[in-house]
Amino acid sequence: MSSPAPTPSTRLVSLDAFRGATIAGMLLVNNPGSWSTVYPPLLHAPWHGWTFTDLIFPAFLWIVGVAMTLSFAKRVEAGGDPAELFRHVLRRSAIIFGLGLLLTAFPFGWLPAHNFSLEKMRMPGVLQRIGLCYLVAGAICLRWRWRGQIVWTAGLLAGYALMLKFIPVPGHGAGKIDEATGSLPWWIDSNLLAGHTWSGAPAPGFDPEGIVSTWAAIATTLLGALAGAVLCGPQPGAVRATRLFGLGAALLLAGALLGLWQPINKNLWTSAFALFMAGWSAVLFAVFYWLIDVRGWRAWATPLVIYGMNAIVIFVGAGLVAKTMGLIAWQNAAGAKVTLKGWIYANGFTPYLSPVNASLAFALAFVGAFLVFGWVLWRKRWFVKV
Repeated sequence: MSSPAPTPSTRLVSLDAFRGATIAGMLLVNNPGSWSTVYPPLLHAPWHGWTFTDLIFPAFLWIVGVAMTLSFAKRVEAGGDPAELFRHVLRRSAIIFGLGLLLTAFPFGWLPAHNFSLEKMRMPGVLQRIGLCYLVAGAICLRWRWRGQIVWTAGLLAGYALMLKFIPVPGHGAGKIDEATGSLPWWIDSNLLAGHTWSGAPAPGFDPEGIVSTWAAIATTLLGALAGAVLCGPQPGAVRATRLFGLGAALLLAGALLGLWQPINKNLWTSAFALFMAGWSAVLFAVFYWLIDVRGWRAWATPLVIYGMNAIVIFVGAGLVAKTMGLIAWQNAAGAKVTLKGWIYANGFTPYLSPVNASLAFALAFVGAFLVFGWVLWRKRWFVKV
């Protein structure tokens, strides 16, 4: 028997669970025992195309948009002042952006193996992009209703796609996106963020969370906000779930068709990628929503809810722990450098499993450890808001 569908003012357990699934997914794919032995679906696509891993970050941004619409609706219903709401958005965006910089800079050169320099510190990042998307999408959602949000979303996606296609890059011409070097995002990042981009990027000077591609990431957030408007409707929960599923299917088709003209690419966050991943997000969340909030089958999702209720704290904490484990190092008897992570992996996993399964088991253990951490917070009802 179905449970009554939640009203917009009721917290959606399914949204917490879906958010938790993305955070657990981030920890899983970011923390293998060894990067040389990873199952392909747990790696990003090298360039064009997509894998399961490429869905995780856009799904989180999509959730940010959904939660934004629900939160704004609740605050406006309670008589909230739009100016005060924007100050809240601005403050929260700054905190998230600052946490991203903190995670990048940690441990500030305090450990011998950490070469820290403000002159070479990476400025973009996952949390930085979340903060910027929340700020811009939040301002748009506070100023315009759903029709205006559609116009903004379409404008951002169309404008970005046309920029990639037709704006010439000095020395390379227009429309070069088959590799990072020569693409418009690479040229802008390498000029405006010189020395402050990700050292592991596909090309020096390029950053997958760079300046121009953030435009399309904002559109991803707005697509989530529009999905949130569906959840605010007066229809029964089953109807809302069906509409979300249909919206997701339409976005999947639109992204796939646009991908025939301009490929799906996570590094560039192409417009086809934004549409396609927002489609997957809507389809998957529709299933979560129907199972958890419409049908009332919630017990199975408890571990995901634990992750989702303290998402940013767990993400930042996991990043700090992973970084520390990779920086604490010593020399073994043979004179070789050994990190804390390498020692745990070599002694606790590789003797018992094949290389690829040992690497996966390490990642799963990492996810499990932070589930325990999240469970402690959850049991004590400690929910950290930013």
